[in-house]
Amino acid sequence: MSERFRALFTLKALKTDDAVRAIGRGFADPSALLKHEVAYVLGQMKLEAALPILTAVLENTTEDSMVRHEAAEAMGAIGKADVIPVLEKYLNDPEDAVRETCELAVDLLKWEQEKKAAEGKRSESAYSSVDPAPPLPIDEANDVPKLREILLDASLPLFKRYRAMFSLRNVGTEEAVLALADGFGDKSALFRHEIAYVFGQLQHPASVPSLAKVLQNASEEGMVRHEAAEALGSIATPECLPLLKEFAKDSDDVVRESCEVGVDMWEYENSGDLQYANGLSHHH
Repeated sequence: MSERFRALFTLKALKTDDAVRAIGRGFADPSALLKHEVAYVLGQMKLEAALPILTAVLENTTEDSMVRHEAAEAMGAIGKADVIPVLEKYLNDPEDAVRETCELAVDLLKWEQEKKAAEGKRSESAYSSVDPAPPLPIDEANDVPKLREILLDASLPLFKRYRAMFSLRNVGTEEAVLALADGFGDKSALFRHEIAYVFGQLQHPASVPSLAKVLQNASEEGMVRHEAAEALGSIATPECLPLLKEFAKDSDDVVRESCEVGVDMWEYENSGDLQYANGLSHHH
């Protein structure tokens, strides 16, 4: 799986419509982990040629919800407002992760059309990823207790809470990391998985105990445990490796395959090799 991931990131770097079509053929694979990564990469490439491919994945209600969620998020990342009606069809999807992602993607696309110009400056990000929500305007973006309050307020729209999440990521201090870790108590699996994703980008050792707890929790959703495993591979402190090796035997395919990829990432992070330098921008 780790070799296939590397091939995927090599194709991503080509940034052509041909590469989009080659990557899109990955949706025929049995592995939900690979398919969700294919969707993620297509969103990050921001090429419109991916939209029909991603739309077909979202509309396939027999597909794994983790893959459909990632397809909807990618449709938002590409940034064309004309996909809003397709996304709106799934705002009542029976799968929470799909429904919530479509809500976020619609909010992002509408925000890009209407609000972006009206807002003040936002904190610069050290990350090259296209995120499901932009950080909050700068006057709100450095006050960690205030951001934590927004993050954890389940009465607020998910889009606003995600904005606080990405602001906390950009702050990046230990205080911000511990505020983010409190998000693992949220009732939404989508929200919890996004916290783990952000931790993979931050690579802050203070997030390791909370990520370890998520990976070790057999009753946690695979979508969340998988993201925790990849984050641990990305952070790559010594205590991460035995954990990843232990859960590379997990009964959940997505968790098992993610731990395999996580071990590969850990070894890369600790080797000084440039193999992934262009690649796992998902995590770097």
